[in-house]
Amino acid sequence: PMGVVAIIYESRPNVTSDAAVLAFKSGNVCVLRGGKEAFRTSSAIVAALRNGLERENLPKELISIVEDTTRTSANELMTAVGYVDLLIPRGGKGLISACTQNAKVPCIETGTGICTVYVDGAADLEKAVNIVENAKTSRPSVCNAAESLLVDAAIAKKYLPEAVNALGAQNVQIVGCEESRKICPQILPAADADFYTEYNDYKISVKIVDGL
Repeated sequence: PMGVVAIIYESRPNVTSDAAVLAFKSGNVCVLRGGKEAFRTSSAIVAALRNGLERENLPKELISIVEDTTRTSANELMTAVGYVDLLIPRGGKGLISACTQNAKVPCIETGTGICTVYVDGAADLEKAVNIVENAKTSRPSVCNAAESLLVDAAIAKKYLPEAVNALGAQNVQIVGCEESRKICPQILPAADADFYTEYNDYKISVKIVDGL
């Protein structure tokens, strides 16, 4: 438990429930400040959570949402020394930079990063194909979509053709290292930057690695 945790995030209302429940389960009070685009949805989620707290005889104030969605409220949370014990920005590079540069309260700098699927040599092939297909194609534009696929060399010759066929059937463009292209010639050459790129699209990078 940290105390009062302020979470500033952008438009996706699912972050409202995710952040509130993680804060509650870890013993913290949370103050949520979401984007104006999804404010009504986020407010409804918070109201439902607060009703749940009251039914369990817990204070509804454990979870609250800032009603002012202007930049002023974000700046006030960043500088609320003595009120906010920890600030967590969750969003794009601009939001994270604004918080880390302007915050006077302790701030956790989250990374923009990319999501990677690693297929171990002992993996179940069918499950591993299904996982990467779902992780890349179900919603490729979101920040938790898979952008890179790392495959243990011990399983690559068996796994990679199946994975490439499954992704190709979903019109995913695949770029990869030289070793992966020897196994699957339809894979396009990858540049070094591809393994650090958040595509947010039907594209994925592939690299064969020597185990975990």
